[in-house]
Amino acid sequence: MSKRKYKEIPEEEIIEMEQYLNRNNIEEDKLFSTISINIKCKSENQKKLVNSIKQNEITICSGLPGSGKTFLSCAEALKLVKNKSKYKRIVLVKSIVPLKNEEIGHLPGDLKEKMAPIMESFTDNIRKIVGRARMEKLMELGVIEIVPIAFARGRSIDNSIILIDEAQNISMDNIRTLMTRIGSNSKMVIMGDVRQKDIRNKKDSSLEIVLNKFKDVEGFGAVELRNPEDVVRNPIIKVIEDVFESI
Repeated sequence: MSKRKYKEIPEEEIIEMEQYLNRNNIEEDKLFSTISINIKCKSENQKKLVNSIKQNEITICSGLPGSGKTFLSCAEALKLVKNKSKYKRIVLVKSIVPLKNEEIGHLPGDLKEKMAPIMESFTDNIRKIVGRARMEKLMELGVIEIVPIAFARGRSIDNSIILIDEAQNISMDNIRTLMTRIGSNSKMVIMGDVRQKDIRNKKDSSLEIVLNKFKDVEGFGAVELRNPEDVVRNPIIKVIEDVFESI
């Protein structure tokens, strides 16, 4: 059997690649030196969420709207990447199931433009923490990456903080695919609200199941933000949720 011959990469291409990576690293260092992240938890359950992200490889969180689950997860992810330990980027994943009876149709533009409005739960929060210009630069440098669920299959995501939002609208098959994408030196945070299922067949919703099944498994953290004091956007949200639950 003949040996396969591999084409050697020219030395000038290797040097050019190394220079590009070095420039990116220098730009990242300069950018992060201008970023200060001082976020304080406002409830005990919020503290549990932050501690779980620090202590576990995978954190699963269900919380009321306005309870800060996405904001705190983004803040902790930025802190971990800023510290330049083993985490090099933030990978954002979100279900794109539309609201009931509200079809979004075919959005115009390329993949980045199509995903932009869908990912605003992430980008709005990151913008609040670091500002628009810094957020856009982090995305340009590849420190923040947006990944549609369909594009995650087959990947091994290493050295990353993987944030998955709207997990109540992700099926069991797809959440399994996403959870098994976690690679070496990575963390994952799975978020959503078990009471806001827009998935066609509610029995396919994965969040409540994985929250219960993994809560006592080593390496996993399960957190719920369900108390009135957890709602920091506006306390009236808890009243709204309770009334609609009673209808």
